[in-house]
Amino acid sequence: MKSTAYLAITFLTVDFHFTLKLKKGAGAFVCGEETALIGSIEGRRGMPKPRPPYPTDAGLFGKPTVINNVETFANVSPIIMMGAQKFASIGTTKSKGTKVFALSGNIKNTGLVEVPMGVTLRDVVFKIGGGIPDKKEFKAVQIGGPSGGCLPESVIDTPVDYESLKEVGAMMGSGGFVVMDEETCMVDVAKYFLTFIQEESCGKCVPCREGTKRMLEIIERIPKRYGSDGNKLDQLQRFKGMIHLQRLADVIRDTSLCGLGQSAPNPVLSGLRYFRHEYEEHLYDRKCSSGVCKELLTFSINNEICSGCGLCVKKCSVEAIVGEKVKHTTSWIISVLSAECVLRSAALMQ
Repeated sequence: MKSTAYLAITFLTVDFHFTLKLKKGAGAFVCGEETALIGSIEGRRGMPKPRPPYPTDAGLFGKPTVINNVETFANVSPIIMMGAQKFASIGTTKSKGTKVFALSGNIKNTGLVEVPMGVTLRDVVFKIGGGIPDKKEFKAVQIGGPSGGCLPESVIDTPVDYESLKEVGAMMGSGGFVVMDEETCMVDVAKYFLTFIQEESCGKCVPCREGTKRMLEIIERIPKRYGSDGNKLDQLQRFKGMIHLQRLADVIRDTSLCGLGQSAPNPVLSGLRYFRHEYEEHLYDRKCSSGVCKELLTFSINNEICSGCGLCVKKCSVEAIVGEKVKHTTSWIISVLSAECVLRSAALMQ
């Protein structure tokens, strides 16, 4: 889609005429990188290019180009209207103005909010967002879009500015703000965001193209059950993957061509930094406390509270539960057949 408009404005008593064209791209995530966006506008595939030359020297069609995020351009008019000094009075010493976030996830008040730089994450979550619904506990907030980091409650008093967020392993990014409660599995979160990032990689540089794929395979292998946990090769694959996960993430971050690849490991790096115990629980104990990773779920019958109604025996589609009525009584003796049956039942529930 391309729209053209011919505009004229009067600025400082000088008439200024210009043409405005709107072009709709294919929606590739990598086109958030400036050189990839320029390529897309020129009609080529959106792929980043090494710099220099920078767009200010050779940009769109080889001409000097000012290319910025729409949010950056939106701050120009308030600066002109308010004056530079008054605008600079909002925010922190190094991060001026305001920031728009898209609140989503396990939070009462969702939607777009604009906050001054320097406000704490706690204020955004609990004062503006209203806190966690259903009286559940706050667990983490993923800030910065798909390649942002997941921050726990221990750093929730971090101020929202570029420098502070970078120190704790997150970034301002596109303004995504996903709140998670106590029932969220951080291994599953890392897999979700890595799946998106790996699909959106343009494939130009090896660290991003191959590295994100290998990293996703390692994350997918952690909660997966390969027939039996007794398989030594499967166990070796899981342990070997975890050993190399941190180093792989560091290499991708340090050697990728553009910002997509450089920030791609953030969900994993922040997970290992703040939620390593969950990764170890999945790896060593073979369980998911949040109950999200279905292949690690197990079921059992609590004989102390079981009424012996027998409904579970009738409803189980794979006959994983067996039992019989006790003579001269209306109660049942019920037990789970085996771990394999339970796992088969869990797989059918997916």
